Amino acid sequence: MQEFWSMLTTALSESEPSKKCRLVNELYDDILPLYRTDQLHDFPQVSPAQHIAGFPAKPILVAPKEVPKRSFATDEGYAATLHAIAHIEFNAINLGLDAAWRFGRAAQQELGEGMAFVRDWLRVAREESTHFTLVNRHLHTLGYQYGDFEAHAGLWEMAQATAHDIWERMALVPRVLEARGLDATPQLQEKIAQRKDFAAVGILDIILRDEIGHVYIGNHWYHALSAQRGLDAMKCFTELLHKYRIVIFKGVINTDARIQAGFTQHELDWIYEVEQTLKSYIKK
Repeated sequence: MQEFWSMLTTALSESEPSKKCRLVNELYDDILPLYRTDQLHDFPQVSPAQHIAGFPAKPILVAPKEVPKRSFATDEGYAATLHAIAHIEFNAINLGLDAAWRFGRAAQQELGEGMAFVRDWLRVAREESTHFTLVNRHLHTLGYQYGDFEAHAGLWEMAQATAHDIWERMALVPRVLEARGLDATPQLQEKIAQRKDFAAVGILDIILRDEIGHVYIGNHWYHALSAQRGLDAMKCFTELLHKYRIVIFKGVINTDARIQAGFTQHELDWIYEVEQTLKSYIKK
């Protein structure tokens, strides 16, 4: 039992990307199946101030507005776009591991399903590891690798902001930040297909398929926690959007993918209407 939690902590704190991926894969593929659910108790007790996720020295992180804009039409600009995807996937490995490490105890205390929660988020980390590896290998064929371009830490900043509450984490990371990829990926695939990089299009097919499942996991736990706390899931979600000044929809909405990922049409319509007001509020 201690071996499992020790390995999870080690994988989360590891900063070298290829080693982190190897540790995640071993943890999910080889170690987790050795334990029955009832053996994995005594969840770590983690405070909101504890942040142990490891990140490599490169890429250099800058504010989102300071990330250099490069033309997609150039080889360098195209590589920078793929690099940005790799960066998202690396962060997503940490997000999955951090959710399992940080909130397993809370899921057990509130829902009695701590290990189901941990297994779900380790599965997410395992699949994100595959995504990162696929994109980084493809970058190598273009003469680049992860770390060659600057990036920003927006995704991880939200993880830090929600470190105090499992419910807020489930609401805002998978259902907002990760779900944006469901909307953006098909359009990106169309642009990449124009460059005839069909290998990259295929990689994004895998990522989109898996991300639907990841957002579905976030939706499942968000609604389970909302019900347990006696909260109106839609009303409270819109209150969180106001609290964090977040706009979800930033262009075309991939309704089909979002519904597969656990949103309802009614919920999507509700959020869209709320956001018309929220956009005006944020501009003030």
